[in-house]
Amino acid sequence: MSKSLNRRQFIEAAASGAALMSVARPAAAQTPTGAAAFNIQTLTEGQRFDPAKVLEAARMLAQKPLIPLTATDLPEGYANLPFDQFSGIRLHPSAAIWAGENRGFTIEPLHRGYVFSNPVSLFTVEDDAIRRVGYDRSKFDYGKVPPPPGNGDLQFSGMRISTGLERPFEVASFQGATFFKAIARGQNFGSVARALIVRPGEQRGEEIPFFRAFWIERPNPATAALVIHGLLDSESVTGAVRMTLRPGDVTFIDVETTLFARQALDHVGFGCAMGTFFSGPQSRRSFDDIRPSIYEVSGVQMRAGSGEWIYRPVSNPAALQVSSFVDDNPKGFGLVQRERDPGAFLDDDQRFETRPSVWMETLGDWGAGSVQLIEIPSDSEQNDNIIMYWRPKQPLAAGSETTFNYRQAWCWQPPERPDLAIATRMRQGKGTQGRRRRFVVEFAGEKLADAALVASAKAMITTQPGTVQNIRIWPYPERKLMRVGFEIDPGTEPLCELRLVLLSGNQPISETWLNRWTW
Repeated sequence: MSKSLNRRQFIEAAASGAALMSVARPAAAQTPTGAAAFNIQTLTEGQRFDPAKVLEAARMLAQKPLIPLTATDLPEGYANLPFDQFSGIRLHPSAAIWAGENRGFTIEPLHRGYVFSNPVSLFTVEDDAIRRVGYDRSKFDYGKVPPPPGNGDLQFSGMRISTGLERPFEVASFQGATFFKAIARGQNFGSVARALIVRPGEQRGEEIPFFRAFWIERPNPATAALVIHGLLDSESVTGAVRMTLRPGDVTFIDVETTLFARQALDHVGFGCAMGTFFSGPQSRRSFDDIRPSIYEVSGVQMRAGSGEWIYRPVSNPAALQVSSFVDDNPKGFGLVQRERDPGAFLDDDQRFETRPSVWMETLGDWGAGSVQLIEIPSDSEQNDNIIMYWRPKQPLAAGSETTFNYRQAWCWQPPERPDLAIATRMRQGKGTQGRRRRFVVEFAGEKLADAALVASAKAMITTQPGTVQNIRIWPYPERKLMRVGFEIDPGTEPLCELRLVLLSGNQPISETWLNRWTW
């Protein structure tokens, strides 16, 4: 990884900086901050754990102004550690929580430093009793970094979760703000989720919620699941989050969140995922790189409340792009990686073809709102420049309580898939004349193996504004594939919204492909 800050790290640095400006604490102070700063007696060492207590703690915090975190207790130099030195600080394997107990999971508390300077309190729940995870510098290998002086309690910056009895492997991590990530078996880490996102992409500035503390239930090997409770806080809102992690060929995380609004919130996002799209055949921007494509997410997939399946490829735009896909009670949405051919990337280090898709299956009534897509111009592949989340239409009123639940799948492909052909690849380039642009979209699926069905297929293509020209279809039933080529003439307009679906008769045989072209 580059030593320069990517967007994820910049957000963390900004959040830490805001806390430092808001609170002045003595540099020598070594007292715990995090949850302990609020003296939540019912959620501390030796107390009986009840998930309702986390809800009550979040409700209680919402009645008071935000007490910012502070990073002034970090040892000198730790906040400025280069990434390679910080990443060399690791817990001794034998010191991991539940190491050697064959419980199916172990937890590695993560040291603070670099841009991850904010403190997080960790607790375990064993036999219904709360046990605080205390910081002990002797349990860490510091590599090239001088160990911290003294025996102060620095707490942690988050945790890394490993699974497996005989050969444990990292399956998830929680570190910084409300960021977390996971993988399915055989994958490499890629996209990142956020438990809550507030005002992204707005001129008034993004608000950064963060986790103050986690309570981790000791796992039962028979259930193959890990339950984590988190206490979330920010200037405008607090929350209690319960996550149930079930790793495997698809890694599921069931997320149950209850928010308590300190202030009115007109722009809040649930089910947020972030990923990288730097360059590829669907993007007009090109970079001088030996690799033909550089991206870990290819697009946004949605299943609307009406049941319609929609796919929207993403790009690295020349200017910030924000798209809203209005819906009512969506059934699911996510950032997906559809390209699984290593030859598309030719990158033996990054292995973008092994990055996870992140699918959100909504649970319960989510009401009216929109899937929001933010595409941020980027000159570095280190940036998470693609952001997707659900934005409810109804603002959160001050003093309100809001609950939303979803099942998150970190996967090779979403567990719920349409019985339709899907768009697998797209290319665009100069058209035949003037400002025309030429597109080729490739669809694949079992339906396209039916020669009779394919013979009757037609492509329904629209653009707003502009006109569609020169539509052509190339069917390949023996390969279960169909290519559609067309041109758009935008006239003098700088932007066109495109829509394409394959029909047989009046019935769709493909998902709906959407795209935004910008000059």
